[in-house]
Amino acid sequence: MATLITYDDAGAERARTPVFKSLTTIGSDPDVDVHIEGLAKVAAHILFDGKSFTISTLDRREEIVVSGNRVRKQSLVDGDNIEIGAVKMRFALSDKPKVEPSQKEQEDAQQIEALQRLLAFSQALGSTTDVQGLLDRLMDEIVGITRAAKGFLVLVEDGTPQVKVARNLKGEDLDAAVAELSDTILAKVIQTKQPLVVSNALEDTQFNSSLSVVNLKLTSVMCAPLMHQGELFGAIYVGNNSVVNLFDEVALKLLTIFCGQASLLVQQAIAMDVLSSDNERLKKELGQSRYGDIIGACDGMKEIYKKIDKVSKADISVLITGETGTGKELIAREVHRRSPRHQGAFEVINCGAIPENLLESELFGHVKGAFTGATSNKPGRFHAADGGTLFLDEIGEMPLNLQVKILRALQEKQVQRVGDTRVEHVDIRVVAATHRDLKKMVEEGSFREDLYYRLNVVQLHLPPLRDRGEDVVVIATYLLRKYAEEYASKVNGFTKKGLAALRKYGWPGNVRQLENRIKRALVLAEKKQITPEDLDITVDDLLDVLPLADAIERFRKRYINESLDRNAHNRTKTARELGVDPRTIFRHLEQERGDEV
Repeated sequence: MATLITYDDAGAERARTPVFKSLTTIGSDPDVDVHIEGLAKVAAHILFDGKSFTISTLDRREEIVVSGNRVRKQSLVDGDNIEIGAVKMRFALSDKPKVEPSQKEQEDAQQIEALQRLLAFSQALGSTTDVQGLLDRLMDEIVGITRAAKGFLVLVEDGTPQVKVARNLKGEDLDAAVAELSDTILAKVIQTKQPLVVSNALEDTQFNSSLSVVNLKLTSVMCAPLMHQGELFGAIYVGNNSVVNLFDEVALKLLTIFCGQASLLVQQAIAMDVLSSDNERLKKELGQSRYGDIIGACDGMKEIYKKIDKVSKADISVLITGETGTGKELIAREVHRRSPRHQGAFEVINCGAIPENLLESELFGHVKGAFTGATSNKPGRFHAADGGTLFLDEIGEMPLNLQVKILRALQEKQVQRVGDTRVEHVDIRVVAATHRDLKKMVEEGSFREDLYYRLNVVQLHLPPLRDRGEDVVVIATYLLRKYAEEYASKVNGFTKKGLAALRKYGWPGNVRQLENRIKRALVLAEKKQITPEDLDITVDDLLDVLPLADAIERFRKRYINESLDRNAHNRTKTARELGVDPRTIFRHLEQERGDEV
């Protein structure tokens, strides 16, 4: 049975208290399980969950020290020495008298303690995001195991060793940490990638001439490398300036085993820190990248925002173009929201989703008896948008016979219900959108030219997601947070490979496809970070990185085409806008025609 042994000031055993209840209390109150005068009424308690024992302090005035480490809460292992104030105790898993163990038993016990401490650290790693606190905890465990006076966690960054954690036996940070360790001994371990123990540095012929050893008056030192995939990324260094032969080969072996396992945990802690930093950076970028409900800060989107600021205030028609899934409806809503009509209705109708025989009634309404099933008068979307904005999505799918009526409604601001002889006045603004090339449709005769120019007073062309650079990561992060909360998912970010896949994938379905992939990943992901596999992206799906010259040429072509669209394909105006010779535009168009052939 687990037992708590209390000692008097002279070190003699005073009392033994069985620890078998789920909660064993310690303090000066007569009703506590372990009664000790001089403490708070209830200074601490030991929690037993059926498998492990954990001691916690309940009074901030009381200080608990477990095996040399000052703690507020600590898992107990067999033989842990406990101090609460001036009271000394020992925790034993058995109440039998202690028999002095053999040297091998002591070594085995040390290894078991090391593994128990390592297990406790790994459990803490999974339950907190405080990376600095975890690394402090790691060094406290190592200092406690080795009985060193001080310990250092060193990480190699850009080829230079940097002290990340410096702790002593009391769990305190050390000031001027770099000056407390021997750079000569550390350099030797980093160079050889081998652990090193120095029992008496001042007498060691290899190091006694080192200025750092002499100045620090070092005696016992151990240093072991931290390795990951065969590469050294840091080291653990422990030392003592007053005790000779504190460390031996057994202690070095123990430290090396601990470091071998701790390397994985430190790497995980570093990865958590990187992800946390990335999340903070992305959160900041998200705040800077928002324009109403629209997310994006690439140059192409910034140009769109500038145009929206201007056109939203003028009561003119706007045509939004771009590939499917680029967010044309969001842009239309933002035009409405920033316009003087923002208090009116924003009505949406998808011209390609409604059968042709029903579309006219949906747009203009009908009267009772106009057709089979028309049992009452019904207003259309034009009526519903009176005083507000009507968004005609996929206007390129509008049948020719209805295009005439749409044009009349826009010109005269009057509509006539199906089956009615009367006309009704409507005060609306029309914003239209399409993924099709209306200019080409006009040339082919499938779209009325007069309607095209009536709708295309100002054109906003949305760039595809693949051309928006870092916007894809910012949008993906926003969508992940949005849907992770909605789906109660534990996923909180992307792996490095996941972020790389987001950037390199072509996203033919644009933001809509990205949104669907994020939803899928949140449901199917087995870990807390999304991988390329979770996004259903394979290596074959990723875009090759273009040579710089090809990337510049692709951008040049797209930029000229966008300018041509803005200027209704007027070559002279386009050349003037771009500040180039008109012949440059002619050569560009000839090349485009050649590519089509």
